[in-house]
Amino acid sequence: MRVLLADDSSLILTRMRELLMQNKGVEVVGMFGNGTDTLQALRSLKPDLAIVDIEMPGLSGLEVLSEIRKVDKSLTFVILTLFTANAVRQEAMDKGADYFFSKANGFTKISSLLKTMLAKERRVRMHGGII
Repeated sequence: MRVLLADDSSLILTRMRELLMQNKGVEVVGMFGNGTDTLQALRSLKPDLAIVDIEMPGLSGLEVLSEIRKVDKSLTFVILTLFTANAVRQEAMDKGADYFFSKANGFTKISSLLKTMLAKERRVRMHGGII
């Protein structure tokens, strides 16, 4: 599974990468600190999963989400943020986010999501692409 990470905190990026790399079958294809580079990378790298912060220089995570959904509806898109107000969560879901997690407890949720996605990917491969 190909994963792209975007956050303006290098500490968060490093921690997420370490968490994800504990799972066999995961490849972190890029880590980005601003929304402009994130959007360009999503278009060119075509990951299976994107984990994106809302507040970033350049484009916000919500702007990135809006733009990528115009061309890619299949990408699993996770917002991981400190901004957890219901209005922000609703806006993210309206723009096409698949998941919305708080940085306060989202790392364990991302780990569970990743395990579920990897298990599904393995089932698809075992059944020749048919579930």
